[in-house]
Amino acid sequence: MGRVGCALDNAAAEAFNSTLKVEYVHRHRFGTRAEARLKIATWIADFYNTTRRHSANDGLPPVTFERHMIEKRQASSALLRTAVA
Repeated sequence: MGRVGCALDNAAAEAFNSTLKVEYVHRHRFGTRAEARLKIATWIADFYNTTRRHSANDGLPPVTFERHMIEKRQASSALLRTAVA
């Protein structure tokens, strides 16, 4: 989140909120706020982060993309340690 009144500062948050509403919230009915919170949290954890592909992540789900990034960083660090030694 960024400055008040500056939409470009929080574009990622706004994009996520839009996706959440369009793909999940507007397609379901919730009996209570507690039910809505639980089902939305479950959707985020079980679908959005693990299954749904994201164009910003080269078509990979966030969990898979992060795993690839960690592996690349570890490989890069290993190469640097080898080069320095």
